[in-house]
Amino acid sequence: MTTRVALVGGTGKLGGIIRDVIEQEDGFEVSAVLSSRSDLDEIDGADLVVDASIPSISIDVVRAAVQRGIPVLVGTSGWSAERIALIRPLVDAAGSGALFIPNFSLGSVLGSALAAAAAPFFPSVEIVEAHRETKIDSPSGTAVRTAELIAAARSSVGPVESPHVDQRARGQQVASVPIHSLRRPGVIARQETILSGAGEALSIVHDTVDPAAAYAPGIRIALAAAVDVRGVVVGLDSFLDIGIRAPRPATPKSAATDEGDVPGQVARVTGA
Repeated sequence: MTTRVALVGGTGKLGGIIRDVIEQEDGFEVSAVLSSRSDLDEIDGADLVVDASIPSISIDVVRAAVQRGIPVLVGTSGWSAERIALIRPLVDAAGSGALFIPNFSLGSVLGSALAAAAAPFFPSVEIVEAHRETKIDSPSGTAVRTAELIAAARSSVGPVESPHVDQRARGQQVASVPIHSLRRPGVIARQETILSGAGEALSIVHDTVDPAAAYAPGIRIALAAAVDVRGVVVGLDSFLDIGIRAPRPATPKSAATDEGDVPGQVARVTGA
């Protein structure tokens, strides 16, 4: 049986990568390609909706899919735990499924898991993320997800130490973690999580250098999972046996060496 996919945001950069993966994947076909301005009735007849649109319309895409009983895979950035909580009652009531993937890169998922595992051991944690100047949201969805994982991992020791956060230059706090966003030409995606304690610091860095190569394996995993997902599921790590069991963030019920390369991405863990 072939899964018919309606791809919203299929004319964008991420949407184009997802479309290429779907077209090469056995058992899947693109039945409709929508832009961010398309009529969402065009998703009718699909077996799966994939959302790679923009933050301002992503919630409408999810609602449209859930109301039709179509599972939805969300790759659009900007979905915090609080925003996901708004859609959870609708998903549960419909008996449908919504899978939110902040980042399709396996290296990025591992970097966030490593940061969460280390977080209870360091009183200070800050995130610096950089993307190209055309990215319209900040902080990035990946940085938000990392901060939420860090906060969950520190539930027994309390929030991170964040002095002078009343000053705007100290970044935006997400789950007590300061996040600093850079938007500049020549960058695809980079995130550094800096953990500091008495006399030492640990930096966990992930660079995306080729999005198509970096995202494709994660997109395949997410597509296969999204078809049968029920309820709300967040994160590609839900389907990976990472071997690091840091606590997962609670969704609100209301409203080989130190440096290793894999295709399309570079990850580094350094200590100082």
